[in-house]
Amino acid sequence: MTALVAAVVQAGSYLFDTDRTLDKVVQLLRKAAAEGAELIVLPEAVLGGYPKGLNFGVHIGSRSPEGREEFRRYWQSAIEVPGAETETLAALANALGAYLVVGAVERCHGTLHCVALFFGPGAGLIGIHRKLVPTAAERLIWGYGDGSTMPTVAAGAATLGAAICWENYMPLFRTAMYAKGVDVWCAPTVDDRESLQSTMRHIAVEGRCFTLSACQYLLRSDYPADVHPVQGDHPDTVLIGGGSVIVSPLGEVLAGPLREGEGILCTELDLDDIPRARFDLDVIGHYARPDVFTLQVNEREQRSPDK
Repeated sequence: MTALVAAVVQAGSYLFDTDRTLDKVVQLLRKAAAEGAELIVLPEAVLGGYPKGLNFGVHIGSRSPEGREEFRRYWQSAIEVPGAETETLAALANALGAYLVVGAVERCHGTLHCVALFFGPGAGLIGIHRKLVPTAAERLIWGYGDGSTMPTVAAGAATLGAAICWENYMPLFRTAMYAKGVDVWCAPTVDDRESLQSTMRHIAVEGRCFTLSACQYLLRSDYPADVHPVQGDHPDTVLIGGGSVIVSPLGEVLAGPLREGEGILCTELDLDDIPRARFDLDVIGHYARPDVFTLQVNEREQRSPDK
């Protein structure tokens, strides 16, 4: 058996306090590695924060001074890639001998991007994926990624790829990633709805790959006292309710979903299950019809000259 021990970490950020969050992330990564994990996936925007329930003072046609100040605090909490935080995570990946997939908010000049960062032992930062389409009000605070940051990463005998939250609902994105040979589909998210559980099982069956979904578990108490999300202001209010899960290439739930609070799911993946599953379904191989369907992917970088 060719095996890979994988873990998903369910935890929330301390909004506007990236240093404190990074300390928490390091402790959780060490704990997951102590359970034997060789691959560890963390939630969407865990570094930099997911400001659930904030509106940054925006109404159609107007922005408020208070909202601009709130965005400044959020912008300041984002990380640079590469930067001090990625150096810390790269050193930790090396020390733990583990591959890491970490959700973060990247600061690039005046624009923020929701990203998944890949780290490898002895290799440092080995990949970055920028979320292609921020969902709904996320477009107030995050820019768009492009096709130049859709990497796959070799992790021993497995090939890793990542889709962030509702990118998992983009069929052409999924097809493009399947064509790159993804064996382990990493899904950092903040979507705690039951519908995402169905999607994780669907992707596992469709792509004949393992799916690893790591969701935040976020409380009102993780926010500063002067920040008031619309969902509720009691310290115990659950803003994001988790649901992290690990699924096999035939759709079997191997671990989770985790709902009770923060925690770690860890299990051994039998990578030989992938060719077993692709025996009767390979959507970019023997089950494809390239004479009928084609997909063109623009992987050129789309950035302004001064960036």
